Amino acid sequence: MVNDKRFPKRIEKIIAYYELSASAFADKVGVQRSSISHIISGRNKPSLDFVMKIIEAFPEVDLYWLLMGKGTFPSVEKKEVPPTPAPPDQESPSTDLFTQIKSPEPSTSVPSEKSEFKKTSEENIHKEH
Repeated sequence: MVNDKRFPKRIEKIIAYYELSASAFADKVGVQRSSISHIISGRNKPSLDFVMKIIEAFPEVDLYWLLMGKGTFPSVEKKEVPPTPAPPDQESPSTDLFTQIKSPEPSTSVPSEKSEFKKTSEENIHKEH
């Protein structure tokens, strides 16, 4: 499909960008390891199926760049930046909120019904005498 002698260099650039070995690249793409070495050496030309597997496995690879060498790699518009996690020594705001909210504890200053009754009864007894 691709008859460009620079195609193998673009494959090597992808492999280097992701810091993979040729066999790890083959595993991720889902092709035999020997097919990667044959394409890089120029012995075989890549098939459409091979090219599409690269695009599926590596969304940052622009199809036009891979086939024609024009454009950029990695493609800026497809690259996503993962959200940065909170530092491990700080709690997230939602967790912090729950640690701040506690159920109210019974207050010892509020008399219970029994103690109110007892107090009232004692006052009545004292008043009678």
